[in-house]
Amino acid sequence: MKIGFIGLGKMGLNMVHRLLKDNHEVVVYNRSREPIEEAEKLGAIAADSVNDLLGKLEGRKVIWIMVPSGKPVDENIAALLPLLNKDDIIIDGGNSYFKETIARSKLCEQNGINFVDCGTSGGIWGLKEGYCLMYGGSKNAVNHCESIFKTLAPENGYLYCGDSGAGHFVKMVHNGIEYGMMQAYAEGFEILEKSQFNIDLTAVSKVWQYGSVVRSWLLDLAHLALTDDPKLEKIKGFVQDSGEGRWTVQTAIELDVPAHIITSSLFNRFQSRQDESFAMKMLAALRNEFGGHSVKKAES
Repeated sequence: MKIGFIGLGKMGLNMVHRLLKDNHEVVVYNRSREPIEEAEKLGAIAADSVNDLLGKLEGRKVIWIMVPSGKPVDENIAALLPLLNKDDIIIDGGNSYFKETIARSKLCEQNGINFVDCGTSGGIWGLKEGYCLMYGGSKNAVNHCESIFKTLAPENGYLYCGDSGAGHFVKMVHNGIEYGMMQAYAEGFEILEKSQFNIDLTAVSKVWQYGSVVRSWLLDLAHLALTDDPKLEKIKGFVQDSGEGRWTVQTAIELDVPAHIITSSLFNRFQSRQDESFAMKMLAALRNEFGGHSVKKAES
């Protein structure tokens, strides 16, 4: 299939590479030129603008957008809509908030365009391992794009989730679960690291990969990180969040679901960004005030 692809970041460029390896034709556009040139070397067709990209697609056009959530998605849709023909397809493969996806789908439908939301998981490993794809939209549109999904995903790794927004909703919850799993691993390894035993964390992360009930791809990645840096001395404990955890917590509140673990893991990410937490200072001060518990004085 011939497809237009907008957004050649870490995941986008690898996705284009995987499509090309399976003999799809891919026309690419990116705001900066260097990734376009990299994609060209892999066999992609370069475009200098959105207009140029669409001019190099024939028949029913399919354009995959792989850009950050929010304004960049809206800007690309606004650029595409006046140039597309009835029944063409836009796929948003990023981590968009499902409520915004539903609104975008309605806007596209008003213009006679199909909008497919495709939650994409796999990170930088997707080129080799494939991407888990969770997508929503009209059956006609997603069926037309199935050869793309089949190429990008490993065997049994893509799923039609339902109407517009369903794909991004499933991916949002997927990432919320990921937050909780990562937090559990982080806390468990800290307990091991602080114990009285001289435990080899790298060895533990390896042995848990064989037969353990806690084995997972995240554990595999933990093993890789510990192999490279056994004490994790090369990195700072600052953890960003990209939105999906927040959206999952907000949705849990709206649905009256007591999502304790996911909520706690999100707040732990917030705490990681504080060089010195006023809340922790207040806790120490209160313990000192009511119980005379010792406090550590701040350096002057």
